[in-house]
Amino acid sequence: MNNCFIILAAGNSKRFKSKIPKPFVHYKGDILIKHSINKAILSKKFSKIVVAINKSHKKYIKKLKINRVKFINGGKNRADSAKKCLLYIKRFNPKNVFIHDAARPNFSSTLIIKLLNALKYNDGAIPVVQSVDSLKFKRNKKIMNLNRKNIFLSQTPQAFKYKVLMKFQNKINNQTTDDSTLLIDGGKKIRLIKGDEKNFKITNLNDITEKKVFYGIGFDVHRLVPGKKMYLGGIKIKSKFGTLGHSDGDPILHAITDAILGACGMGDIGEKFPDKNKKYKNIRSTILLNKVIKDVKSKNFDINNIDINIITETPKIKKIKKKLILSISKLCKISKDKINIKGKTAEKLGVIGKEKAIACEVIASIQKKYD
Repeated sequence: MNNCFIILAAGNSKRFKSKIPKPFVHYKGDILIKHSINKAILSKKFSKIVVAINKSHKKYIKKLKINRVKFINGGKNRADSAKKCLLYIKRFNPKNVFIHDAARPNFSSTLIIKLLNALKYNDGAIPVVQSVDSLKFKRNKKIMNLNRKNIFLSQTPQAFKYKVLMKFQNKINNQTTDDSTLLIDGGKKIRLIKGDEKNFKITNLNDITEKKVFYGIGFDVHRLVPGKKMYLGGIKIKSKFGTLGHSDGDPILHAITDAILGACGMGDIGEKFPDKNKKYKNIRSTILLNKVIKDVKSKNFDINNIDINIITETPKIKKIKKKLILSISKLCKISKDKINIKGKTAEKLGVIGKEKAIACEVIASIQKKYD
């Protein structure tokens, strides 16, 4: 087990804008840098763990109370810190070395195993995620498109055969923002490992703000009558019955609206749009939901997901489920995969079973971005 794990934490973190240096802020129940250190220790795959720190941060190190870790002063930039660590571990004659940024505390223990396995047949291995954004490239005032299918974003930890990497250590300079660059440019064999979007780099203070999740329940029921229009999920549905209501009688949107309001602690649909107010007579429920969505957005809430039960004998929900999900997705401004719909019957029991009513119940989870 002659492997070394290097953690780079010597930066000034100018973009982080915190009184406490980024590696030592509180994150997910512990000090940020300790997440990476503890994962390296618990993996039991490393004989040495070396952390490059800013020499002005030594007072924070004393508070960590961590054994089995060597802290050394880092350099003027990331590349310089990496070089210092690589030269320090030379005395241990390591077989493999992992280089990791302390600003990525969310890597998994499984990733360590995958990287080590990849090193058996390669000079280096790096975790990557595929770009989901459209990319442009500018050269001499000319703008060109890049195919994002061939673009990957590299993450850490990155793993290398130590002796191979050391052949390139003299080429490390302040332009070296990624250790694998040296081996790639040198024609060495690099294996790309599927990374994880959760393993993002913490750059700004908002990145560590723990988001609060709230839940709300909504319910609505409407009488079914012949000769009326039926609106479900914001779309007009062909049916032998329609819904009787003060507005357009859309039980799905009414239940969604109530669930969202409940999750945000903003009352209920009856309080916000009272049926005694004539201006809401026959109003489309899409308008009411749109007003609520704008209100919750203004209070920094985002919708995580919506789970919907529609209890009815008619219409058959299975036939219209995809249309409902698409409509609700557009109205709530969330992706379709965050909406789940289940059609239920009342087994011919009660007013719903006798096709005299339709009901809907909804659970919505809402996330507050920041206080």
